[in-house]
Amino acid sequence: MANLLSIITFTPLVAAAIMALFLRGDDPAARRNAKWLALLATTATFVVSLFLIAGFDPAAPGFQFVEERTWVLGLRYKVGIDGISILFVMLTTFLMPLVIASAWEVEHRVKEYMVAFLVLESLMIGVFVALDLVLFYLFFEAGLIPMFLIIGIWGGKDRIYAAFKFFLYTFLGSVLMLVAMVGMYVEAGTTDIAALLRHEFPAGPVTILGWQIVGGMQTLLWIAFFASFAVKMPMWPVHTWLPDAHVQAPTAGSVVLAAILLKMGGYGFLRFSLPMFPVASDLMAPFVLWLSAIAIVYTSLVALAQTDMKKLIAYSSVAHMGYVTMGIFAANQQGLDGAIFQMLSHGFISGALFLCVGVIYDRMHTREIDAYGGLVNRMPAYAAVFMLFTMANVGLPGTSGFIGEFLTLAGAFQANTWIATVAATGVILSAAYALWLYRRVVFGDLIKAALKSIEDMDRREKAIFAPLVAATIILGVYPSLATDIVSPAVSSLLTEYHASLPAGGDLRLAQH
Repeated sequence: MANLLSIITFTPLVAAAIMALFLRGDDPAARRNAKWLALLATTATFVVSLFLIAGFDPAAPGFQFVEERTWVLGLRYKVGIDGISILFVMLTTFLMPLVIASAWEVEHRVKEYMVAFLVLESLMIGVFVALDLVLFYLFFEAGLIPMFLIIGIWGGKDRIYAAFKFFLYTFLGSVLMLVAMVGMYVEAGTTDIAALLRHEFPAGPVTILGWQIVGGMQTLLWIAFFASFAVKMPMWPVHTWLPDAHVQAPTAGSVVLAAILLKMGGYGFLRFSLPMFPVASDLMAPFVLWLSAIAIVYTSLVALAQTDMKKLIAYSSVAHMGYVTMGIFAANQQGLDGAIFQMLSHGFISGALFLCVGVIYDRMHTREIDAYGGLVNRMPAYAAVFMLFTMANVGLPGTSGFIGEFLTLAGAFQANTWIATVAATGVILSAAYALWLYRRVVFGDLIKAALKSIEDMDRREKAIFAPLVAATIILGVYPSLATDIVSPAVSSLLTEYHASLPAGGDLRLAQH
């Protein structure tokens, strides 16, 4: 199918434009029409994306489904996918219909709410398919705007503070990336990402203000990109915007934030940092690996101290993203395979956990853990679903959570046994905070009067969880569905990465 990537990318945007221009009024019929149009558009986008996965050849090197044409002011519109980016596109199109369905109870400015999510979907897909620096940056930064509005308009009582904190953290981090992109264009003479992947940026030492920079231009560019991607993931210690954003965001906003938006940081490391700046990545790898291990332990301990369910899951997300960065900068097959799998798995699991919080928040209008207890007596279906995703979050074998954590730890063990040992304690800590949360909310006697009339999940809520349950179990039992697509691209990336290091080896080893 010609222009398949453009169709997938801009279908939600077209639907948003139709909704904004032609849907009028705020009566129940208008609100219902906005919801159905958004659901239809996101479902259609997912159906079209199935043609993408059906026609993709994992064994073929390079980018596929490439589209290229002149844009405005001489800029190039170029999109394409490889074995790394295709899974993130599929994750986005798979989750967005579920996100829209989860927002069915929203009654405040429904049209604008749905428009914001449709625009956000187009921008998120654009990040994963862009093959031009300018295009990538526009998609990457523009995604802040609808998410800022979703938190700021439909969020909780401290939504303005959380929205501005989210915007400023992520925007300021990206300013350095923009400066780096200008430097890359001056050095390479192109903004084409495929061409930049083949370009060797200078890695000789340079002296700036009396300081000698080992790795030269590569190190400077790496630091600039790291500033943006580390905030986006987010990595410790620049993670503090995430818990606030999650707590204040509506349920659908939290799902998108955790399941998709955080993955842009990891994708950036895979697309830019490792392949374009291999010498700098190798030099900085010990720093990132230790940062990741500290993040896993520290944020897991912080999660144990939380009294708000959303905050606990938010800190859990930071810990799980620590496994991702650890796997990426281990720079071996298991590490990178595990990092990508972990991001994919986390998209299903964290999204489902925030939906679980949303189910009981819609009924009781509180996220405080102490407000619940004994829900299994009134909500057996909810208890079963919550149990599954709690176990998946812990990394129980048979769920997708186990595969990602195991592979990243195996990759880290090959790179540094001490880092792997420290990070492995996160598995124990995750079991502690996840099971503590589940026991407090679901088990025990139903003694609180307000809970005695609470109702179990309805058919709409069960239908939302069903695909997430299936994805978590299928990928846990048969991970090759994802790894067979990812592994050839990862293998190619690693071959070029290690060949770019001095003497084709590890720079850190070569220095000793």
